[in-house]
Amino acid sequence: MPLPSAETGYFFIASALLLFVLGAYTLLFSAFLPPSGIRILDIMITDVHYKSFALLIIPTTSYFVIANWVGWQYFMNS
Repeated sequence: MPLPSAETGYFFIASALLLFVLGAYTLLFSAFLPPSGIRILDIMITDVHYKSFALLIIPTTSYFVIANWVGWQYFMNS
């Protein structure tokens, strides 16, 4: 199996940074800054109940996918 290319690594790094900046803006900095003018960001900022859900679903899903994969590997190799 060939190793992933450098572009794949750069994609994951850029995606993680984008998620971090988006989360920091919507959860922390939006209280101190005026509305951005971007419709999606303004909807996330004004939402009080599900503001964190959109950002926390990604790491939570990743955790469960990795945990299930590791459990499957233990099962297959036992």
